Amino acid sequence: MTIIDAWAQHPTLRHSQDEIFAPLWRWIRRSAPTQPVPLSATLAAMDGGGVAKALISAWVAPRNVMISNDEVAEFVAQAPDRLIGVGSVDIAKPMQAVREIRRCVEKLGFKAIRVLPWLWEVPPTDRRFYPVYVACCELGVPFCTQIGHTGPLMPSEVGRPIYLDRVALDFPELKIVGGHIGYPWTDEAIALVTKHDNVYIDTSAYTARRFPAALVEFMRGHGRRKVLFGTNYPMIDPAKALEGLDSLGLDEEAKALFLAGNARRVFGL
Repeated sequence: MTIIDAWAQHPTLRHSQDEIFAPLWRWIRRSAPTQPVPLSATLAAMDGGGVAKALISAWVAPRNVMISNDEVAEFVAQAPDRLIGVGSVDIAKPMQAVREIRRCVEKLGFKAIRVLPWLWEVPPTDRRFYPVYVACCELGVPFCTQIGHTGPLMPSEVGRPIYLDRVALDFPELKIVGGHIGYPWTDEAIALVTKHDNVYIDTSAYTARRFPAALVEFMRGHGRRKVLFGTNYPMIDPAKALEGLDSLGLDEEAKALFLAGNARRVFGL
């Protein structure tokens, strides 16, 4: 069965060694890389979990471009049949952000834009996000973000899924993918994606064994077209993220949609 990872990164040293990630590396009992990670390591991890394709993201933060859009484009160019680019932008510079989104989509061939509210310590209703939403709508690409609490020691409140309710109302044509399942506000996330046709959840940062019961029930039933598989690699390897999948009780249709069908449809792959 085809598997598409909706949220992954091929890390640079700037990303893996950034100070906000140090506690997270210790929590997962791994030391941060001290040498550049070869692309072959990411591809091998994908192979280990049977992942056919992964959407790999740039990381733009206020003080540090952890993974640049051009670096993502270089990674994709080395494995174009396996990797799909996701761009990121500096929301503090709205016109520059709009131009960069257009470049990411039209020149680099990226399939989505991702900005994380916790990096900026503002919710996705902040006015600085709105030019990003307009650009994504005009170019027909999804906006990806994080919902739920943060692993890094940063404020979690801006990850409340309910903030995206206002965004979805203002931009009904915008496809929004909220990563990290929204925990501990998973019920709020489920209500949100049930209400809005173009809002989705991805399961990155959680193994299948750790999915909340409410999410599993949603995936089995009327939410089967609303949840995408993700890993948050390198924090979780694909094989680890998939452990326990068969115990969720998904029928073949629900499993196929979760693992690849929904990502293929949402990202236009």
